[in-house]
Amino acid sequence: MTLRTAHEKPVYVRLREVIADAIMAGRYGDGDPLPSVRALAAEQGANPLTVAKAYQGFQDEGLIVVKRGVGMFVASGARSRLRDSERTIFLRDEWPAIRERMSRLGIDADELMKRESA
Repeated sequence: MTLRTAHEKPVYVRLREVIADAIMAGRYGDGDPLPSVRALAAEQGANPLTVAKAYQGFQDEGLIVVKRGVGMFVASGARSRLRDSERTIFLRDEWPAIRERMSRLGIDADELMKRESA
């Protein structure tokens, strides 16, 4: 995992994206332990308080559970809920701009599908 290069976003948001991407990619499955705050901070070159803030957001959303004295774990169904949330965000916030750019460039979906399968 590495932080994305989108520096206009706060570090804790980029950390959340890194963690969410790892869960959606299956690196961490339901019930799997997540790296400790200190371990993730060292791995990402981030402040432990910033990592804790990112984890707290996931905990508030019910995507991770904390077992006191043991660690943090991926909550049951987190991957599915993250995927659904990311899909909604993509379709609402990102897709319209992509669709508009495709239109300006004269690219249609069939052309993209042909290139993908080639």
